[in-house]
Amino acid sequence: MNNKQRLWIHNTCIRAIQSMAQTALATMGTMATFFDVSWKGVISATLMAGVLSILGSIAKLRPINEPEQGA
Repeated sequence: MNNKQRLWIHNTCIRAIQSMAQTALATMGTMATFFDVSWKGVISATLMAGVLSILGSIAKLRPINEPEQGA
């Protein structure tokens, strides 16, 4: 694995963790009180945010320019 791949994986993980944290805070913040929080809903939304963040990062990948053969 080269440095560009490691950097992409690192940055993708950071973005996913940030998205998950923001989603968890927003989901908990919409509940009336702390004891009324649907923890299954918070966990579900948080994990979905992480998956969507990773898929968004994959969607933004550029194709690798392969050298022409026979040139």
